[in-house]
Amino acid sequence: MAQYGILVYQPAPADPMEIPAEYEKALESYPAQVAELGATPVTGFALQPSTAATSVRGDVVTDGPFIEAKEVVAGFFVIEAPSPEVALEVAKLNPATQHGGGVEVRPLFVPPDE
Repeated sequence: MAQYGILVYQPAPADPMEIPAEYEKALESYPAQVAELGATPVTGFALQPSTAATSVRGDVVTDGPFIEAKEVVAGFFVIEAPSPEVALEVAKLNPATQHGGGVEVRPLFVPPDE
């Protein structure tokens, strides 16, 4: 099965210690919903708040994310799914989409055979 990265965006600073109870409850049922669609979680990570970020552009190092934004990457996970359509359905069910954030789905890069 193909693998897909799902980036989770939340309003800045996206502090994982400040998740509302209803959002946390929705996260608990999410793996079962993913499995019902025929996809399999591979791995996932929450990130520290964007205030903990350090950005590097060329020789310039700054505190915080690259740009000031209303939404920042709060975490990411990887799933295996039988099709892009299933991966998209998994993304649509992510609680972030109903709690002020959103998600982005991308197929993982697989180098072509030589």
